[in-house]
Amino acid sequence: MAWLTEHQITEMGFASFGKNVMLSDKASYYNCKNIRLGSNVRIGDFCVLSAGVGGIDIGSYIHIAVYSSLIGAGNISLADFSGLSSRVAIYSSNDDYSGRALTNPTVPTEFTNLKHADVKIGRHAIIGSGLNYFARCDLRRRRRCGRIKLSKKRLSSLWYLYRFARKTYRRKKTGFT
Repeated sequence: MAWLTEHQITEMGFASFGKNVMLSDKASYYNCKNIRLGSNVRIGDFCVLSAGVGGIDIGSYIHIAVYSSLIGAGNISLADFSGLSSRVAIYSSNDDYSGRALTNPTVPTEFTNLKHADVKIGRHAIIGSGLNYFARCDLRRRRRCGRIKLSKKRLSSLWYLYRFARKTYRRKKTGFT
């Protein structure tokens, strides 16, 4: 992976960024003025960060793996020590799939029913490969999601979710602070 230099990151016009920020030169960054990056952030190849009016807030010590995307008009925030595995998609805007409205960004807004809401990923939370995470989701502190395709609900602290098709939830083992 080739990383952008600090000068290149500055020239892109990010709202703010910390130290030791490693951004792939093969990722795409849109509306950088609404993207805030903490320190020790790594964003891999082919990621897409497209910030709407709510912006994207990425804390410190965060890894966003290859092919992941953060897109939408609502705020998307990743708290310190959280992370996204490869091919994770986070949307703070979502079309109405009911059939009562038209969809896609080429249609005038008066014919759509697009919903916007914030998405919060808590401190120490991790999201496993292939997850689609939608607006109004709230993944609290120390939650884990892995090997699933879709999450539309809030997960309580110290619980993790796997095999979403069967809605299997398990209490997470503790023993650390």
